[in-house]
Amino acid sequence: MQEYTRPGEVAVDPAHNVTTALFNHAVTHPDRPCLSHRVGDRFVDVSTRDVVAEMTAIAKGFVAAGVELGDRVAILSPTRMEWTLIDYAIWVAGGVTVPIYETSSPDQVQWVLEDSAARFIVSADTTLDQRVAGVADATSLERRWIIDEGGLEELKSAGAEVTDEVVEERRTGRHGDDMATLVYTSGTTGRPKGCIITHGNFVWEVTQTLAAGDFIQPGKSTLLFLPLAHILARVLQASIISAGVRLGYSTGIENLVEELGIFKPHFLIAVPRVFEKVFNGAQQRAHADGKGKIFDKAADVAIEWSRQQDDGGPGLRTRAQHAVFDKLVYSRLREAVGGNVTHAVSGGAALGERLGHFFRGVGITIFEGYGLTETTAAATLNDERDLRIGTVGKPLPGVSVKIAEDGEILVKGAHVFGGYYHNEDATSEAISEDGWFRSGDLGRLDDGFLRITGRKKEILVTAGGKNVAPAVLEDGVRSHNLVSQVMVVGDGEPFIAALVTLDPDSLGPWCEANGKSTDVAELQHDPDLQAEIQSAIDAANRAVSKAESIRTFRILPEDFEVGRELSQKQSVKRHVVSDKYADVIADIYAGTKTSGM
Repeated sequence: MQEYTRPGEVAVDPAHNVTTALFNHAVTHPDRPCLSHRVGDRFVDVSTRDVVAEMTAIAKGFVAAGVELGDRVAILSPTRMEWTLIDYAIWVAGGVTVPIYETSSPDQVQWVLEDSAARFIVSADTTLDQRVAGVADATSLERRWIIDEGGLEELKSAGAEVTDEVVEERRTGRHGDDMATLVYTSGTTGRPKGCIITHGNFVWEVTQTLAAGDFIQPGKSTLLFLPLAHILARVLQASIISAGVRLGYSTGIENLVEELGIFKPHFLIAVPRVFEKVFNGAQQRAHADGKGKIFDKAADVAIEWSRQQDDGGPGLRTRAQHAVFDKLVYSRLREAVGGNVTHAVSGGAALGERLGHFFRGVGITIFEGYGLTETTAAATLNDERDLRIGTVGKPLPGVSVKIAEDGEILVKGAHVFGGYYHNEDATSEAISEDGWFRSGDLGRLDDGFLRITGRKKEILVTAGGKNVAPAVLEDGVRSHNLVSQVMVVGDGEPFIAALVTLDPDSLGPWCEANGKSTDVAELQHDPDLQAEIQSAIDAANRAVSKAESIRTFRILPEDFEVGRELSQKQSVKRHVVSDKYADVIADIYAGTKTSGM
């Protein structure tokens, strides 16, 4: 059994909460730019003083509306500056933030609101508010506000009579043991569970992250485009604000390239798919312009230059080639992300060793990390002093990682969550009596560096970092009479797909009624059969968000059998199916991966 604890833990004050660092900055550095949002063709900075004033005014509105200590307040919005203002305002008012993905279906919205017993919600616009309105009667909701319909102005106006002393007492009265947020994450059954993240979890995680990520320094900046409903973006939001870094907000992934050029951040936080798109886009443009051979050679040199950094340093020939390609290729890639980026953090899925070496060779060092909602984001992280590309790094200072006998990754530290909300059975199953969190993932430790080798649980994580529970989708598709078995795939891939087998008992009558051959090999690509299965896919997709939905499917030539693809209790043996139909899965994702990586 392997185990490693990283030394260097930085002590935190148990009386501090997530707002403490920001409010201290408002006193010591009131004029320093804190947040930045796009207005027209430029980004406008908001000072730390003004950010705190705005958060306090919104918090007064929450108090006036009846938010009590510990009350859950939900946010249903894409990433934008108002998300951060509302999040911190909820904490200032003494409440608990419940984030909801803007891609969530009405059923998912209802479940989170019901389970969390949220009394209040702020939505970004009327479209999102309609999802709430449709389920509001089945929940504990008392009040709703819409950002784009003057909701924040309404809150600030309502709180005009609430004194500074009232909200300051609320804010400073929340300590490390108090719940800060309730973040819902998919379970193996597909029913989301609420993870209790305390102020202490947040503050400790932020403190250790900043100790490891020393490139996050005052005077630097980053542009946020990850969803703030995700724990990774949330923790990095708090880390950036606590460090005094200027935090900008992208208006959408479709505008990202343009906005990187306008904002010119110093570091990035992204999922692997973003880095893949940067590489693929550059490679495709080079080949289209007749410069493909130059780009491909430059990529090989960048990778070799990075590898040699870990083996005594690049040789003379590699250094010379690298210098040439830096002017011809690498500088243009750096310019594509704003020109100032030197570091990046990648999480949510595996980046890939070659892609990590490529970007370091280009001049952008990407630090991969590993963690879950239950570990308040990162449990491990590569950093400048301890970097091994291809791993997810060593544990954060003060974090212990252990590999169980069956290969499962176990984690211990003050960042481990407070349990699943009113679900003691699930909590006791996830956390051992001696405090080890059972991740459900498989891995090994190499000199303290963690390598992820697989997943013990069935949750899929797409290349975009979205957690997907297969059961909800598979059960939905399987309900169609022509479907016998289905297995959802897409772990580490850009989208979700499904492998489908046909039910022999239903197939015969359907073929007879439609004048079709009963030979499955002939039927696999039949348009009428494809339409039938697509209808089953469409029905299943209605239960999940777009990011979790099945984008395509393949009909397999034969049904699964007990003892081969199925266990004795009729459960699909995912590894067996994945191996048997590896070529089918590869065909689904052909052209979506980084060429040569």
